[in-house]
Amino acid sequence: MKQCTIAFIGGGNMARSLIGGLISNQFIAENIHVSDANTEALDNLASRYNVKTFTDNLAAIADADVVILAVKPQQLQSVIRQISPAWQQDKLLISIAAGIRLDDITRWLDFEGAAIVRAMPNTPSLVQAGATALCANDYVTTEQHELAESMLRAVGLALWISDEKQMDAVTALSGSGPAYFFLVLEALQTAGMELGLPEETARLLALETGFGAAKMALESDESACVLRQRVTSPGGTTERALDVFEDGDLRGLFNKALTAAAQRADELAEQLGQDYD
Repeated sequence: MKQCTIAFIGGGNMARSLIGGLISNQFIAENIHVSDANTEALDNLASRYNVKTFTDNLAAIADADVVILAVKPQQLQSVIRQISPAWQQDKLLISIAAGIRLDDITRWLDFEGAAIVRAMPNTPSLVQAGATALCANDYVTTEQHELAESMLRAVGLALWISDEKQMDAVTALSGSGPAYFFLVLEALQTAGMELGLPEETARLLALETGFGAAKMALESDESACVLRQRVTSPGGTTERALDVFEDGDLRGLFNKALTAAAQRADELAEQLGQDYD
């Protein structure tokens, strides 16, 4: 699988993170093609990773086994319609454009039996710590499933969902989730500074605390609930702080926030999936 030819349409941040992860996982650089209108971005990718670059999408995908669409959602329809006449049965199409449903991609590609995977990576993929959910249509073979998963695992966690409707929840949880943690870090730093800590001290303590808590949770077989209870001594400082969070209905706020994000994801999918020609 690591000797297959992979073509990226779009050479932005997410494509760059995937390319870096693939090469670090022994995928062959000369078998990776990247197409983009931005020649400066292409030059940077070629210089850093020794990949082949193109300004013509059709030339980039000509002999590719996998085509990864890494363009903005608003550009996806035009890109798919452009490559549609050159599509071939043995290719796998992976879209990492947020919010575009499999049915819409299938309609725009207009190729009977096309194997298509929709993936929702998040921004920590840029540092190979991403979380990606994948959903496939019925034409994706077992080998293509394995290939898509191995490619996304190169930048972090990759897991499959069987019901595409769950993608809105994925978007709300892991897609938008990094921003929630950044907000928590921001709030912790600000609160620490208001208690008298220097800015840099508060920043570093907040960052390392977040990293350490996540690392403990990842490496433990216990639930987050159990881990929380273990660091909460009765009558202690942690319990006093958690009581304030509970009184403020922090759990309810998270539920409302994710529900709002999922609803917006559904709205955007409806808008972005409309034909414009």
